[in-house]
Amino acid sequence: MNILCTDTFENQLKTLLEEFVDEDLSACKNFKMYLDTIILNMPTKVQKFKKSIYFDDDNIKDIEHQGLIIPFYIDEDNENYLILGIVKK
Repeated sequence: MNILCTDTFENQLKTLLEEFVDEDLSACKNFKMYLDTIILNMPTKVQKFKKSIYFDDDNIKDIEHQGLIIPFYIDEDNENYLILGIVKK
């Protein structure tokens, strides 16, 4: 399975990281590294994530991380995980 990101996710993440870097550069780097780890390990842990609170679709699940929610779509036909966005909880 491939992990893909929407432009929406990329833009929302960029905005969040710009806010974090203004507060604490070291914490921002740690946040991004941990977030990358969660995303890379997503295929092996997909069953632990709950159905999304934002969508009425069993193929869309939420990753909760440090007060943020990252909804992603499981596209079994094309063997992809599509990260839809990242929003504050």
